Amino acid sequence: MSADPLLTIAEGPIEVELLPAVGARLHRLRAFGHDLLRTPEDPGEHARDPFRWGAYLMAPWCNRIAATRTNVRGKTVSVPSNFPDGTAIHGQVYDARWAVESDDALAITAGGDGWPWRYRCSLRVTVVDAVLTVDQSLTNLADTAMPSGLGLHPWFRRPLDLALHADAVLPSNLDPDASVETVSGSFDLRAIHSVPDDLDATWLAPRNPAVQLRWPEIGVTARMRVRSAAGACIVVASPSSLDAVAVEPQTHAPQGLRRFLRGEPGALQALEPGATMGLTTELAFEVP
Repeated sequence: MSADPLLTIAEGPIEVELLPAVGARLHRLRAFGHDLLRTPEDPGEHARDPFRWGAYLMAPWCNRIAATRTNVRGKTVSVPSNFPDGTAIHGQVYDARWAVESDDALAITAGGDGWPWRYRCSLRVTVVDAVLTVDQSLTNLADTAMPSGLGLHPWFRRPLDLALHADAVLPSNLDPDASVETVSGSFDLRAIHSVPDDLDATWLAPRNPAVQLRWPEIGVTARMRVRSAAGACIVVASPSSLDAVAVEPQTHAPQGLRRFLRGEPGALQALEPGATMGLTTELAFEVP
């Protein structure tokens, strides 16, 4: 992996480095000369520990689904566990090799295995002035409808202040029976302040901008806007053991496959053969 080149996209005060060989992930995001992601000194660390560095892409599902044989409209989903809690987490493309199609676009074709539908993911990363835009898409290449979801999983460096403009939350991503609540206490992030430790929850139907971010020690701020016809939610994970906070735009809530099978809100979307879904995440950076 260490011999694989980084793909650099930069304009003005923003610089992004991508790793096509490890999930097309953002290895580095630098704004106004400051690193904002949890970036390892050795890019090879992404392959050794794919879930705790940089910003990686999630498809064809985000968060957790059960790592058990599951019948889905006549197809059998049988994906292995890839996480200590025994679940299958964050899809199939987060550490796979993507093809570079142009200076700012990458793609991968996957599935047809334990995930019985073939699909194509694409990524385009652009920087204009001080605005970073990450465009993701997912196309169903199979001959039947595919449960589908997209997401981006950045680990932003601490210390970090955050405001999340949403009124409803699923307070636990680990509890498959968690129900929607009105935000309160540590889950009320509507006013910007330091991120509480040990959150792992999902905020539903965020307004735009969905999130405000502020790095108080370096004076950089950002507004996160999220667009998708499939809907949007924001996951925040702030483990006290890590020097970073995940702020993840996604198209569906946790346990997306179970929600799909039960017809519940926040489910994976049924993507028809040949159809494409998209997710756009925009980060607009400023300094005082």
